[in-house]
Amino acid sequence: MNSGRDLEAIARSLVKPGKGILAADESLPTIGKRFAALGIPSTEETRRAYRELLFTTPGLAKYISGVILFDETIRQTADGPTMPELLIRRGMIPGIKVDLGTVALPRFPGEKFTQGIDGLRERLGEYRRLGVRFTKWRAVISIGDGQPTKTCIETNARDLALFAALSQEAGLVPIVEPEVLMDGEHTLARCEEVTGIVLDAVFAALNDHRVNLEAMLLKTGMVLPGKEQAQQSAPHTLAAATLRVLHRAVPPGVPGIVFLSGGQTDIEATERLNAICATGPSLWTLGFSFGRALQDEAMKTWGGVPADKVAAQKALLHRARCNSFAVRGRYSPAMEQISADGAERLMR
Repeated sequence: MNSGRDLEAIARSLVKPGKGILAADESLPTIGKRFAALGIPSTEETRRAYRELLFTTPGLAKYISGVILFDETIRQTADGPTMPELLIRRGMIPGIKVDLGTVALPRFPGEKFTQGIDGLRERLGEYRRLGVRFTKWRAVISIGDGQPTKTCIETNARDLALFAALSQEAGLVPIVEPEVLMDGEHTLARCEEVTGIVLDAVFAALNDHRVNLEAMLLKTGMVLPGKEQAQQSAPHTLAAATLRVLHRAVPPGVPGIVFLSGGQTDIEATERLNAICATGPSLWTLGFSFGRALQDEAMKTWGGVPADKVAAQKALLHRARCNSFAVRGRYSPAMEQISADGAERLMR
């Protein structure tokens, strides 16, 4: 069992400067939809092959500190080693998504809570034996007419805190993810307001459950106007709003904050991440934990064709490298067009 100091060290390792976390924890329906859009059959073997492709990308550990796995993936092998063993050998920390997805919140139309608390203590013990060292739980908060409600916020905050406490009890570092969704017409100011209210509730619940804040990470969205909002914001404006709310709501004891991409395009996510990290300074190490915004081009390039594996890995490495520059506030659009060696020279 890991001690508190061990967990704190793992948490710090996940947010080493210039690195981020690859979210490869898509549920079966989600990855099935993405595969279907590209004409890739979603079978256990195609999913295994795709994720092995990601994890065996040469040089990935230079930019990626850890990988969030799905339950199916953690039980699969990669030409011998298990997926967690493969990641450890390649210098990355294996983690696991432990929630069981979102469902409707009874009597609160349009709002959701996350399933998975029942039996979680037992599942965490199994996951640790299978080799993972951190966990993730996602809650979703919608902005709309009369939303979010206090009940929705407090229900999700309580479950996030209980998940975090159970994870630390099991010797695992929790990544707490309260995601304020981009859907809707809300303004940047409204998103900032809601994000602050949600984070205040989450950290109050974490304290109530005696969670060690130095042995956890926060995964949160950038403060953005809704996707249907006519008045979109420049990167420097949303960066200022994001940092304002984080400095108001997140205790300095938290070692790191990783941003989710939440439906942004890969380049949008990188540009906005760069703006946030270049604005600084911050009280925490900032990083990224992207799923689609890291994988999208790699998945399209692969398309289920084994011969295109190397090209897909190059696409993933490029995106990871660009985000590594962004968390240091040194990304430039020119990096999208130059070679890896040229990008590294720019970095120096």
